[in-house]
Amino acid sequence: MLIFLPECALMVMALVLFLASLASWNLKRVYGAALAMAATVVVCAVASWGQEGDLFFGAYQVDAFSQLFKIVITMGLFVVLVMGEGLKGIEQKLQPEYFLFVTVSAAGLVFLASAVELITIFISLEVSSFALYVVIPFRKADGRHREQMEAGIKYVLFGAIASGISLFGMSYVFGIAHTTYLAELGAVVPGLLSSSPMLIVGLVMMLAGFFFKLALFPMHFWAPDVYQGAANETAGFVATIPKAGAVALLIRFISLAAGAEMGDFNWILASFAVFSMVLGNLSALVQEDVKRLLAYSSIAHAGYVIVALLCVNSLGFATAIYYIAGYMMMNLACFYVVYHVGQEGENVTFTSLSGLYRRSPMLALVLAVGAFGMAGIPPTVGFFGKFFIFTAAIQESLYALVIITVINAGISAFYYLKLVRAAYSPTESPGDTLAVGKPASLLGITLIAAILLVGIFPQFFMEVAEKAVGTLM
Repeated sequence: MLIFLPECALMVMALVLFLASLASWNLKRVYGAALAMAATVVVCAVASWGQEGDLFFGAYQVDAFSQLFKIVITMGLFVVLVMGEGLKGIEQKLQPEYFLFVTVSAAGLVFLASAVELITIFISLEVSSFALYVVIPFRKADGRHREQMEAGIKYVLFGAIASGISLFGMSYVFGIAHTTYLAELGAVVPGLLSSSPMLIVGLVMMLAGFFFKLALFPMHFWAPDVYQGAANETAGFVATIPKAGAVALLIRFISLAAGAEMGDFNWILASFAVFSMVLGNLSALVQEDVKRLLAYSSIAHAGYVIVALLCVNSLGFATAIYYIAGYMMMNLACFYVVYHVGQEGENVTFTSLSGLYRRSPMLALVLAVGAFGMAGIPPTVGFFGKFFIFTAAIQESLYALVIITVINAGISAFYYLKLVRAAYSPTESPGDTLAVGKPASLLGITLIAAILLVGIFPQFFMEVAEKAVGTLM
């Protein structure tokens, strides 16, 4: 029973929230139930650590790798729910459904972490995506009706395109390898990578769905408009948790080529990483809306993760896990500030951040720590994440990628420090004091502590990540 415990807990949570939406519970009751169940799901995910086995005729594999990502995903869901107290940006009549659909999306990502068969992977990916298609337009209109609808339509259209390309790529892979199971693909694919151009085409097309979730070039176009148009709490979910699921699947796929010559496939992924870093960082430099800035930032961070994956060894994969977990913490810290500064659910600009250190020292500090982390300033988790990426890439002699990544990390520091400067810049009229309740203050302190402690003591977390990756190698 423990082997499927997190999934069962999430499905029960989704069912209860569905019934709550039908019963018209008041928001406080729904929110309290959602928080309690989300905390229970996290406990279930931690309790199932160490379980191993497979289900559904080998299409669903439970191991240390999948269980680690389930812990990361469920903890991310809990933080997003805590952060969204009051749901200031969501239409009141849609608030119970909001909790339901983000839970269903998280459930799809949990299924994705254990899926080891192509059709199962695709269905899990679609469960997660379909829930987000529904929830992204859940935003108070207030004159922004066109903006939220535009975000929803763009996410649906790009998601449909990515899904179609992925399915087409899967048909190529199945036609060449005659199997949909990853374990069997692992025995066939490495030997064909250097001799079958159509297999490379199929693999790249198949990965389009995961690139879409990760907002990696060339499936990144949706991110800025969706982040800007979605409610702040919804954008916080979309910007963080789906990326963990995408990284889990990319590690499973790329690990199939461990010890083999990747050939042109390696060059294609490296090109995507470089374009993502350059495009994301240069575009972020000129943004005034904080959510658009974080969207372009996420495109750049997707490139950093791909650099780690291109090492195709235990250190590279463990670094990718460490980096994406740290990225979730840092990005959630930034969206935590965006949510609380946007008192009526409005978007936050650099002007909105002016004098934040006087209106709310807590929010200013959380923003500073999150921004310093994403800029890679020690002793945050972002610094050690980038350090491990450079180390793994140098070990594999990926010197050109390391140089490009270092340059891009330097460029990104400009706009991250611009956020801090805006928050701590003196102003004659800083505005009204921003009241942050005790639960929200506790969450802010927890995010600061997590970003710093995971950075100061990275060894334990890297050992856990390496143990998880060991089940794949």
